[in-house]
Amino acid sequence: MSAAGSPLDDGGRSPRGPEEPSGLLDVLRVASVVLDARGRIVLWSPQAEELFGYTAQEALGQYAARIMVHEQHLDLVVKLFSDVMDTGQDWAGAFPIRRKDGSSRLVEFRNMRLQDDRGEVYALGLCADQSTVRRLEREVALSTRMIEQSPIGLAFADPELRFVSVNRALERLNGIPAEEHVGRSVRELLPQVDTDAVEAAMREVLRTGRPLLDQLVIGRTPAHPDEDHAWSVSLYRLEDSLGNVLGLAGMAVDVTEQHRAGLEAEAARRRLSLIADASARIGTTLELDRTAHELADVAVPELADIAAVDLLDAVVQGRRSALGPAEPAVIRALAVQAEDAPDALRAADPPGHIARYAPDRLVTECVRTGRPVMLPQVKDEDLPRIAGSPEAAELLGRAGVHSYLAVPLIARGEVLGALDLKRTRNPLPFGEDDLLLARELAARAAVQIDNARWYQNARDTALTLQRSLLPSHPPMTGGLEVASRYRPAGTTSEVGGDWFDVIPLDGAKTALVVGDVMGSGITAATTMGRLRTATTTLASLDLEPAVLLEHLDKITAGLDQAIATCLYAVHDPRLRQVRIANAGHLPPVRVRAGHPPELLDLPTGVPLGVGGVAFCTTAVDLEPGDRLVLYTDGLVETRRDPLDERLDRLRALLDGPDRPLEEVCDLLLRTLHEPDDSDDVALLIARATTPE
Repeated sequence: MSAAGSPLDDGGRSPRGPEEPSGLLDVLRVASVVLDARGRIVLWSPQAEELFGYTAQEALGQYAARIMVHEQHLDLVVKLFSDVMDTGQDWAGAFPIRRKDGSSRLVEFRNMRLQDDRGEVYALGLCADQSTVRRLEREVALSTRMIEQSPIGLAFADPELRFVSVNRALERLNGIPAEEHVGRSVRELLPQVDTDAVEAAMREVLRTGRPLLDQLVIGRTPAHPDEDHAWSVSLYRLEDSLGNVLGLAGMAVDVTEQHRAGLEAEAARRRLSLIADASARIGTTLELDRTAHELADVAVPELADIAAVDLLDAVVQGRRSALGPAEPAVIRALAVQAEDAPDALRAADPPGHIARYAPDRLVTECVRTGRPVMLPQVKDEDLPRIAGSPEAAELLGRAGVHSYLAVPLIARGEVLGALDLKRTRNPLPFGEDDLLLARELAARAAVQIDNARWYQNARDTALTLQRSLLPSHPPMTGGLEVASRYRPAGTTSEVGGDWFDVIPLDGAKTALVVGDVMGSGITAATTMGRLRTATTTLASLDLEPAVLLEHLDKITAGLDQAIATCLYAVHDPRLRQVRIANAGHLPPVRVRAGHPPELLDLPTGVPLGVGGVAFCTTAVDLEPGDRLVLYTDGLVETRRDPLDERLDRLRALLDGPDRPLEEVCDLLLRTLHEPDDSDDVALLIARATTPE
């Protein structure tokens, strides 16, 4: 076929070859009838057979008027036929016809004159059932009306994804005239929309025929070039009655308000979730540094990319602090957390560092006024007021800090410090919702931080008192080599009342004491000091261990309902013996060469302060080289494990070759005592030596 005879595309630019037929004519079932100049039928299509009921053999050669119309319309039909043949003007209209079965039907006609190469004239009649034509007309009119008046944006695209037509609603949504859509693609018209995703979805619908419903598309159009909008887009493949793919139909509904409401609801849900998370995660212990780290961990990355928790140094030391307008802020960094921002992390003060921030610094303003400071858009000239030094300001600029927020940590009316927040990766600036969330987090955390601060101060005081009451004994005394350790409880509890003592006695004898006052804090430490003093005084009287415990029991009963356990032992190197009495304490372990370590079987007795029960003294051999291990329950007791298993673990650690006592102390504490244990530990190990 030559180019001249090839079908062209819509623009007439290039041949495309034959295309699949449309199904519209098949729906109409248009019949073709050709008459000669005298009105006889010379051509009769299959559709004519269906419409009129006559076969071609029955119709050909017959006068059309006689078999196609009623007698009362014969003169009118002959006149119309003559007019067309004489004038050459077409005639169109509806006319009742008679079918072979005698029934009538209203038919739409299009009549025109034809002429062949010999000059012969003919009449061509194209006819279709009027009810079918009217139905299609109504459907087309309805479709056109709906498309034009629909508030929903509607568009039709060809298989090459180029617009064929759009309605007025889509014209308004896109801000582009309808005629400018035709022949262009989404990519060409709306470059600020995710066109890759949209066109991929269009191709998928074309390929599979499966509709795409309510796909959310976000972007900007010429109608709203300065703000993002959201649309719900649905796509359908268009086919004719023969199944030929005509293209795509698309619907777009602006759901920006609903989308924003959804985002706000999601943001509110996340804020509530973050607050709930903070309530669960902040303040799990009474350790100041850990509480600060928990606050920083909650804030990153949900609220900020970098978070720092800083306290006024005076507050950490237990003093109130009020800054004047020209005073710098002396701030101690407690915690810093960052989400993939190494430069910003290096710019922050490391935990434990104390720095002076000038009066013009934003964090100084925050802690001085007790009010938040927010810079939604950080400019280069703002960085020196945020950072602690010019070097830190340069690092913050390199990290891309673009938004800043500092909120005060206020508890019981006192400004403790500030929660310092920065954004680098999160493109959104801090807003009012972020400020409200940060203030809520800071308010909740400040109470926990204040509790931890006061607890730590009280604990430090008790620990200082307790350490001052513990002995500083020589490594050798009489016939014993001794080593000891004291380990305070983990930071979840206050200081306890555990103690030990090594008391030289007359005759080269040595008293060994380990005790535990029930309770914690300064009261327990004070009671421990009084009992230790009483024990030292009574030991100088060279009393039997059981008698000494009886005196201690009476003293304890007078100390405001105090109760304590105590193990008192006296070693006599000449007898190579140790005499022991027990007041409700765990038994000591004796370690001898060639024997497994053993828990000494002693009468347990009752704790000091209970009263009314006599104590017993037990004599135990202790040869040179033998070791005696005394300890408090904090070394072996846990909430998870049975006590018998822990005591077996203790004996297993003491088994094996002899080693320096200091190493043994470290081994036992390192292995048995966990950092977060809620009880303190006193440990005393004595090895018998050969008398001089």
